[in-house]
Amino acid sequence: MTIRCLAVDDEPLALDIIESYVSKLPFLKLVKTCSSATEAMQVLQEEQIDLMFLDIEMPELTGIQFLNILKHQPLIIFTTAYPDYALEGFNQDAVDYLLKPIPFDRFLKAVTKAQERLQRSASKTVEAPAAPQQAAPEHDFMFVKADYKTIRVDFKDVLWIEGLKDYIIIQTKDQKIITLLSMNKMMEKLPDTKFLRVHRSFIASLQKIDSIEKSRIRIGSKEIPIGEVYKEQFLKWVEENNIQ
Repeated sequence: MTIRCLAVDDEPLALDIIESYVSKLPFLKLVKTCSSATEAMQVLQEEQIDLMFLDIEMPELTGIQFLNILKHQPLIIFTTAYPDYALEGFNQDAVDYLLKPIPFDRFLKAVTKAQERLQRSASKTVEAPAAPQQAAPEHDFMFVKADYKTIRVDFKDVLWIEGLKDYIIIQTKDQKIITLLSMNKMMEKLPDTKFLRVHRSFIASLQKIDSIEKSRIRIGSKEIPIGEVYKEQFLKWVEENNIQ
């Protein structure tokens, strides 16, 4: 299988090195190189990308901030000169974390891991029954780990969810639950018909919104900002629900 790649880095030399390494490996195809996260976002909307080489320290949006925006992301290999972000990088479920200057043997090891992960994913798809299946019913709850136990959280009770670095706070009608989870992973657990990310640090329960005021929403006494990068999606939801 050919792995379609995207390289994102604000340093031209770093992009040149990745392009050179990719050209040595026949199972990789470099679709495009980008110098910013905003440029990469456009490419991801237009092209099928299987693997993204992503720098962390970039202007406008860091690599971590960029990933928190993406609802559907390719496999990620971080490429950075800063070892301090390693833990946060792996919390994003990255395939690998490469420190610059990147030696070719480490690059090869990282992309081989990505290749194996994609092959396992493709194998599961092939093994799936070919006969049409009825869609699985949408669950109305989830389980999260907090306070050394696993807690059931009913979606109907959730008011909003707030991200704090490596942790998130789930605010319900009756309690505040703190769990070690990324915002991206939390969005995967939530039904997109009931929840929407409105800010890099906030997910709102759509059924609990009391009012919308310019660039913020109100749920009870809580004011939640609407981030610029999420505003278009939120306004689309408003329009689809015929809110004037």
